[in-house]
Amino acid sequence: MKKISSRLDSIKPSATLAFTQKAADLKSQGLDIVAFSAGEPDFETPLHIVNAAKKALDDGLTRYTPVTGTIALKTAVAQSSSDCRKVPCDTKQVIIGVGAKHVLYNYFMAVLDEGDEVIIPSPYWVSYPDQVCLAGGTPVFVETRPEDNWTLTAEQLEKAVTPKTKVVLINSPSNPTGGVAPKAILEKLVDKALELDLLIISDEIYRDIIYDGVEFHSPLTLAKEKKENVFVVDGVSKTFAMTGWRIGWGIGDPAIISAMGKIQGQSTSNATSIAQAASVIAVTKSMDFLDDWNSQYVERRDIMIERLNAMDGVTCRTPQGAFYVFPNVEPLVKKLGKDKNDVDLATWLLEEALVATVPGTPFGAPGYLRLSYATSKELINKGLDRIEEALKKL
Repeated sequence: MKKISSRLDSIKPSATLAFTQKAADLKSQGLDIVAFSAGEPDFETPLHIVNAAKKALDDGLTRYTPVTGTIALKTAVAQSSSDCRKVPCDTKQVIIGVGAKHVLYNYFMAVLDEGDEVIIPSPYWVSYPDQVCLAGGTPVFVETRPEDNWTLTAEQLEKAVTPKTKVVLINSPSNPTGGVAPKAILEKLVDKALELDLLIISDEIYRDIIYDGVEFHSPLTLAKEKKENVFVVDGVSKTFAMTGWRIGWGIGDPAIISAMGKIQGQSTSNATSIAQAASVIAVTKSMDFLDDWNSQYVERRDIMIERLNAMDGVTCRTPQGAFYVFPNVEPLVKKLGKDKNDVDLATWLLEEALVATVPGTPFGAPGYLRLSYATSKELINKGLDRIEEALKKL
């Protein structure tokens, strides 16, 4: 008797979590690891948010909440979305989940039937394809171009669509590339998707982390018609340095929200009551701290970009959002030896240089590495020093 479900046969463990865990394991053995692998801010959660959680505890807010979230948080999210995306939103269009990843999973479970195709531009966040597969869908990958800021174009979408296509996924700013979709390309893409009556899921978890005067544009804002076809995913993890609080949300068609609520009601039920209370304060109070954080991200990014591009065999575009660089390292892979790949290179850097990165292959981009600069300038320079020294041995 087979004990494990066959639906897991094609599912791979998260590469980002895997390399982060490898680094943690080596660190637990006493090794001094510099980690560029984790996708989370190194800043502390702002004190006023932490104090809100303490107050929630003192006030006894430790019970179940409605499955799809408290009215207070849904109201705050609806108002925030209305303000930033310039599209009216009410609480019937909002669901609160256990992190943005949970919201994404519930969305795919709610809208996909067996064999439905989801167009995923590559490079892509590692969990998208596996979540689609778990929901019975079929991921269809379309390779994007660096010169388009890694943004899927309307022409590419039209060529990729089949009678089975149901959803197109957009992630801007992007994990892993840090690319921000240019308005001109994104607007045409949204127009084409809605003309084809596709559902659009827009992962906007990094929307507040942008630089260099670049503007963020949401597909929900750009949609001229069928706005109900657009589903937005957002949350507190990246903007507010609240990765461990596990609060994300979705904004979309009330019918889809209701379907997701059914799924959530039979799985996790509500997100943590205390974290929801703290998130109300996060969403509604001043975000002045973010100016300083983003300034620090820019300084760190610039150090990493300059130093990586100075290394033989490495070329790296300057990202305009999120907190990742995504260098092309194909020449280094070739130096590593015959039949080697970027996974081997990332493993070699971890073992030889004691620096944790994430290979590009799990992101749909062989020959690349992802490095997070959500860490101190001291550690960035320390890690890059080690990489430089290690590369001399290739």
